[in-house]
Amino acid sequence: MAAEITIRPGKPEDLPELQQLFRNTILSVCRTDYTAEQTRAWASGIENESRWQNVMGGQFVVIAEEKEKITGFCTLLNYNHIDLLFVHHRYQRQGIARKLYGMAEKEAINNGQTRLTANVSKTAKPFFEQCGFRTVKEQVIFVKGTELTNYVMTKTL
Repeated sequence: MAAEITIRPGKPEDLPELQQLFRNTILSVCRTDYTAEQTRAWASGIENESRWQNVMGGQFVVIAEEKEKITGFCTLLNYNHIDLLFVHHRYQRQGIARKLYGMAEKEAINNGQTRLTANVSKTAKPFFEQCGFRTVKEQVIFVKGTELTNYVMTKTL
């Protein structure tokens, strides 16, 4: 178990570290469920600067941190959609995603939401199922011309 994980709100200056965590987690953790070409295309999402600025400026962002090193993050769009939920590859299976998700769910409830949605990777699907989400549909998306399968999932709060 990690030493002391703290949870805090995200700040604009966290952005570079969040982007690297996003990229590195996809390239290392998701490679068991997606091909190298798929993970490279997906991880290239760090290049979409306007998307990341919109995440930091317009979403609820919560950060997990150990000794001032970001170990995971979760974002909530419109208080009803889990947009991003990533945990550093060296901190997997330590309860960090559950803590981050719990904060996002609490924020959704505090803002009057009765349902959460998420577009979930093959890698994250079991975690979301454990959190009470159900699959609405499997879908194929294209990222930089590369086909990726993910799942539209929902949870009643």
